[in-house]
Amino acid sequence: MPEEGRSLQQQQRCRDIHIMPSNEEGVETKLQRIAEKARSDPKCQFTSLFHLMSRDLLWECFWQLKENRASGIDRVTKEQYAENLMGNLDDLIGRLHRMAYTPQPVRRVYIPKPGSEKKRPLGIPALEDKLVQAGLSKILQAIYEQDFIDDAYGFRPNRSCHDALRTLSQTIERQGTQYIVEADIKGFFDNVDQDQLMGFLAHRIADKRVLRYIKRFLKAGIQEDGVYRASDRGTPQGGVISPLLANIYLHYTLDLWFQRRFQKSCTGTARFIRFADDYVACFKQEADAKRFRMEMEQRLNQFGLEIAPEKTKILEFGPLAQQRAKRRGERKAETFDFLGFTHYCTTSRNGKKFRAGRKTISKRMSAKLKLYKQWLRSNRTLPTAVIMRTTANKLRGHYAYYGVSGNSKSISNFAYEVRMILFKWLGRRGKRGSLSFEKFDLLLRRFPLPPARILVNLW
Repeated sequence: MPEEGRSLQQQQRCRDIHIMPSNEEGVETKLQRIAEKARSDPKCQFTSLFHLMSRDLLWECFWQLKENRASGIDRVTKEQYAENLMGNLDDLIGRLHRMAYTPQPVRRVYIPKPGSEKKRPLGIPALEDKLVQAGLSKILQAIYEQDFIDDAYGFRPNRSCHDALRTLSQTIERQGTQYIVEADIKGFFDNVDQDQLMGFLAHRIADKRVLRYIKRFLKAGIQEDGVYRASDRGTPQGGVISPLLANIYLHYTLDLWFQRRFQKSCTGTARFIRFADDYVACFKQEADAKRFRMEMEQRLNQFGLEIAPEKTKILEFGPLAQQRAKRRGERKAETFDFLGFTHYCTTSRNGKKFRAGRKTISKRMSAKLKLYKQWLRSNRTLPTAVIMRTTANKLRGHYAYYGVSGNSKSISNFAYEVRMILFKWLGRRGKRGSLSFEKFDLLLRRFPLPPARILVNLW
């Protein structure tokens, strides 16, 4: 059957059983050789990379794009592009290699920000821009994965928020941490210095075509409500390549600075743990923590970034923090937030061993319950089976992230509140009082919701 005549589902099945035919060396093999070269020679500058932007690579990138995503200003969907996939890819490759390809402005939309009345700006690229960015990301990732430090976790293969939280927990409990520096970069993605970023890329990338296309994406601009705005700073949030570019920027700005310079001047524990632009630093000595707070701010300022003072602090945290707090007449030691969890000082069940406890940030939980309430209020006329199935999926998603060691109380509270919201809004579909707790209990037996449970061990 010709490509044009296949449905998106048929093409997907074809891909599952047969990788796109090619007479050349496979894409993954080429990328692996690039990775091996980058690993064996940390100073190597790659002069010939753009030939990897082939139809094979973009074919893989296309099928890895998520389904039913919002379209950019071109309004082209994945299904529409797939109707003539091979022809579209051939045309795209031709324009790319003639340097005739020009990225389109990203479509700016705003999405709710959990725990806040504010909204988060998001840039939605056109479909072909997503494809090209994904291809460039694969090439750059093969190189920079060999360079990134172990304690950088965000948007990297085989690494997750839970890995960062586990490292933090072990550092606090086993490596003599007594002080934590919690920091937040103000508007990071909007304030990346593009010239500095291009300079960082030039340390490893000497292929002018790769650098030129990255520059074009950075300069593509934003379209909001039909109005175009140039982008002289930052990387567009929502862009496929933006997380990798952010990691590269912070790799040179903070990671290497801490590892190669600052850490060597510290006494005892000194560790920097980062997930994208969210990070904390652990220290044994208060003097090192205070010095990091000051020098880190100076370092960021050199690269066009600044911290949010209201979200940046030094606090005692560790085995001695609770004792010191009581001596000062305080009931509890201070807490800090990281990756959706409030961390606090506690002990093991027998009270003999210090533990770094964690619970869902209260604002995050309130925001998620509010979103669920809004969804249910708008969809309460759906069939009961659909509502219950969707609610069960939402609970599983919550447990998958927040179901970590020590957080059983928070996820149990979340599950209880979801059930109460469900009881309230299902009851409003009929006469007042038509849904009693007895009937609701029978409904839950017929459509059981998953119980709260710990799924991730951080200890």
